[in-house]
Amino acid sequence: MECTTDDSEGPSLEHIQASELFPMKVLHSDEDGLAVPYPLLCGEAVEYLGRTADGVIALSNYRIVIRSYKDNSCINMPLKLIEYVEYREMTQLLVHCKHGRTFRCSFEERYREECIEWHRRLAAAVSSVAKLEEFFAFAFYAWCVDQVDLADLPFTQECRQDFYKEVERMGFQLGDVWRICELNTNYKLCSTYPRYNIVPAWITDQELEKVAQFRAMRRVPSVVWRHQRTGAVIARCSQPEVGWLGWRSAQDEELLKAIARACAMDAPGKRRAPPHAAGSDAHDDGIANGSLPDAAAGKFTEDAIKCVLVLDARSYTAAVANRAKGGGCECAEYYPNCEIQFMGLPNIHAIRKSFQAMRSLCTSPSDQASWLSALENTRWLQNISALLKSAVLVVDAVDRKHRPVVVHCSDGWDRTPQIVALAQLIMDPYYRTLNGFKVLIEREWLDFGHKFADRCGHGLDADDPNERCPVFLQFLDCVHQLLLQFPCVFEFNESFLVKLVHHTYSCLFGTFLCNSSRERHLYRVNRRSFSVWSFLRPSRKRFCNLLYAHRDHVRLALPLLLILKCVCSTNLCG
Repeated sequence: MECTTDDSEGPSLEHIQASELFPMKVLHSDEDGLAVPYPLLCGEAVEYLGRTADGVIALSNYRIVIRSYKDNSCINMPLKLIEYVEYREMTQLLVHCKHGRTFRCSFEERYREECIEWHRRLAAAVSSVAKLEEFFAFAFYAWCVDQVDLADLPFTQECRQDFYKEVERMGFQLGDVWRICELNTNYKLCSTYPRYNIVPAWITDQELEKVAQFRAMRRVPSVVWRHQRTGAVIARCSQPEVGWLGWRSAQDEELLKAIARACAMDAPGKRRAPPHAAGSDAHDDGIANGSLPDAAAGKFTEDAIKCVLVLDARSYTAAVANRAKGGGCECAEYYPNCEIQFMGLPNIHAIRKSFQAMRSLCTSPSDQASWLSALENTRWLQNISALLKSAVLVVDAVDRKHRPVVVHCSDGWDRTPQIVALAQLIMDPYYRTLNGFKVLIEREWLDFGHKFADRCGHGLDADDPNERCPVFLQFLDCVHQLLLQFPCVFEFNESFLVKLVHHTYSCLFGTFLCNSSRERHLYRVNRRSFSVWSFLRPSRKRFCNLLYAHRDHVRLALPLLLILKCVCSTNLCG
């Protein structure tokens, strides 16, 4: 998230006292003599306090804490991490969490009415919010500003200056072959895309506008990563809107050709001037028919242009079925320089069902004879394997065959970031560092509009269960699998991933609020909340992998896709 310096957004409310913006709630204790069993965060206030069968239960505006005096155990769960609460056997509450964990809270027989009341309180506390300021991240920040010197906090606000550094690090030849398109500076090209996008230098803004009209949700092919040794790139987008009538776009077809041509021209040792300077308004006949002018080509030949791999995360059947809704897939006849491959990855509804089965299984005894069969039936590990297989296919094309790859699914914000981010993680050692992993998540997931609010269920009036899906959690489980297979090439450890999963849902930080960068900019989230990345910073030794051996330009060996471990619910949920 970028730090905003534009004063035209209106006056800031940060000068108002936190107590006025976020007044503390009054404590209601079920009986006298009970004490809050944990230290409070800035802006946190316990609203309800009661007694369980063997301890104390406390409900604040941020979390629920259940402390047992019997074994001195403590359950500390942010409210937005809770998916739903069940009332069982008159005296038990069963709490199901979004990251896979499930826990019970028992009351004594004589406190049946209290159990019913606590079920009502929890159900109300975990319901969707009507306005963004109801998330604790804003109260936490406001009270910290009033009560604590921000220099003394282990986390602060962060400014985003990663884009241009990444462009330079990956070695894009700007001006001649590639250019940074600023057409989306005000989110007019695509409301769910970042402000700046990399495209071939001779593709004009007018042509990109035409491409946006042809791609679902206006999500045009945007280059996100360049292989420094081969010059091949990875681009991402959404499905073309072919429809039953078989619509096509000459500008879209030309853009994919241009990406392949630019990769060949930008390959190390073969860099040449482009056929047109950036901002050119027209193509001559040589470009229109796919050839380069002699003056621009030099020793560059058409034979050097590699076939583009278009990786469609869906099955062919699903892609064709989308034509009924105006979508579809690329037609090989119209894209002769492309190879189209379908991966058959399940949609969010199948992943949600798989995760729910996995969560239910993890609450059952693991010594039962059919447990492993039940694990297989959840299909969670099969889905993890399929994701890694898709990422490996991208790696094989870019790293071994020097081919550019374009990845998309339907809208390009669920399966697409999973594949693209995993492929980069395998090929680029920088993204396996703490700072690099932050850059990867910010770009592929936050800037390119993964719908965290809808998928995590903490959006405004996010009551539709069909929009919820642990897409990001599934990606982090894939990262965990890679960490288990290659323990010496990641700077971060399992604790880092556990905390990242936790705070994806906790709403303690503003990083994962809203559905897009545009929304976070509109609500000025970065100016009114802390960033999770400064909490997970490299200086915190607890998140550093002691086995890490730093090496530059080392690609991971291809992961063993069949040797996967059941780690999601037992490890990543904390």
